[in-house]
Amino acid sequence: MPSRKSPWIDVTIPFANGMHGWPGNPPTVIKPHAALAKGDVCNVSAFNLNTHAGTHMDSPWHFLKGLGTMDDLPFEAVIGPCRVVEIKDRESIKPAELAKLKLKKGERILFRTRNSKVSWKKKSFDKDFVYVSKEAARYLVDKGVRTVGIDYFSVGGFYKDSVPTHHILLGMKVWIIEGLNLAKARPGRYEMICLPIRIAKGDGAPCRCILRPLRRG
Repeated sequence: MPSRKSPWIDVTIPFANGMHGWPGNPPTVIKPHAALAKGDVCNVSAFNLNTHAGTHMDSPWHFLKGLGTMDDLPFEAVIGPCRVVEIKDRESIKPAELAKLKLKKGERILFRTRNSKVSWKKKSFDKDFVYVSKEAARYLVDKGVRTVGIDYFSVGGFYKDSVPTHHILLGMKVWIIEGLNLAKARPGRYEMICLPIRIAKGDGAPCRCILRPLRRG
């Protein structure tokens, strides 16, 4: 009998040899170590990457001293209901657009911007991706948002607001998920499971993030 289609949507970027990442960070390298095709008894690959490659999370220690590592991540920040919201601004996420969302304390918010359909299709790093402005970061903190997800490599911009946006969010222990691809996730409410690799005292960690639409009612 044909298998039923899974209700879960994988919004994780697949790791691939040579995939692009934040300029200056160590590259992702995947090489065969043992291979059945060469007569080995099994396939084994060597895997080299940095803690902020692909779909990943930031801990406060990524930018701030003494405010927590990935070991301090509460599972409630990345497991449970979340909301995917559409951002129309093609430059950055700003308070004026956030004000229309009626954000609530404790929400997990994933931002779906033009990045999902444009930036991930580019062969090289897109320096003009849509980011969270520092003003928007303060707004999110003031509203008590628990977790923020963005659909490219950083919540802060490449040319602007990279450090300030991270400082504002991480300084108030707002957990950050970066590198999502929300092209297949329409705006709405979902159940989210997003678990990072357990790296001791990590400043960040790659993760697998999946969403399941929640029925209204």
